[in-house]
Amino acid sequence: MPTTDDRLIVALDVPDALSGLQMVQQIGPAVGFYKIGLGMLTGGGLALANELKQDHGKRIFLDMKLFDIGATVEAAVRGLSQFDLDFLTVHGDPHVVAAAKHGAAGSGLKILAVTVLTSLDRSDLDACLVRAGDIAEIVEERAARAFEAGADGVITSPREAGRIRALPQSEGRLIVTPGVRPAGAASGDQKRTATPAAAVAAGADHIVVGRPIWQAPDPRQAAAEILTELA
Repeated sequence: MPTTDDRLIVALDVPDALSGLQMVQQIGPAVGFYKIGLGMLTGGGLALANELKQDHGKRIFLDMKLFDIGATVEAAVRGLSQFDLDFLTVHGDPHVVAAAKHGAAGSGLKILAVTVLTSLDRSDLDACLVRAGDIAEIVEERAARAFEAGADGVITSPREAGRIRALPQSEGRLIVTPGVRPAGAASGDQKRTATPAAAVAAGADHIVVGRPIWQAPDPRQAAAEILTELA
C-alpha cells in the first residue's frame, strides 16, 4: 500500500454513506484522510466514519461545527470521542472550545476551532452583525482566543493561514484550510481561496478539498494531481 500524504484531506460532501464509500474506493489508497460533515449526518455519516477508520485504516475529520452552551457541547463531544476519530470542529468561541476539550479528555480526538467560515466575506459579517474591521484581523484574533481556550488547531482560509502561523500561540497547533482550489478550478461558494501549494506554503498543516476531487470525471486522477502539487 503506497504511503499517503495526510496533508490532503478529501471532503466527502456526498449525500450518503454508500456514495461516500464508493468515492473512497474510486479515489484509491493514495488518500488516507477524509472529512465527513453535517450534510451526510442523516445519511449514515457516523457509520461511514467508523467504517473508514476501523476497517479501512483511514484518518477521519468529523466536521460538525458544534455550537451550543458549554454543557451541551461537552456532552456531545464526549459521545463523539468514543468513535476513535481524529479531528472534530467546533465554533471558535472560547466557551465552546473549552467545553469541547473537556468532552474530548482522555481520547485522541483533536478539537479544531472554526474562525470565520471561508464562504463569508465582509458583507456577510456585516449582515451577521459581526463587529467592523478587516476580516483577516478578526480571524487572527478569534484564532488566538481559541488557542488560549485550548484548541488543538483552527480552521481558517488559506489567506489567513500565514497570519495565524505567526502567532506565538500557534506553536504546536494545527492549521487546517478549506477553501483550497487547484489552479483553474471553480471557486463554488468559497470566497477566500488559494491553491494547495500556496495554502501549505502559508503555513497550513492540512488542506481540505472536496468538489474539485469528487466532482471530477476521474476523482483518483484529480487527487493525484493535488498530491503531486503538494510534493
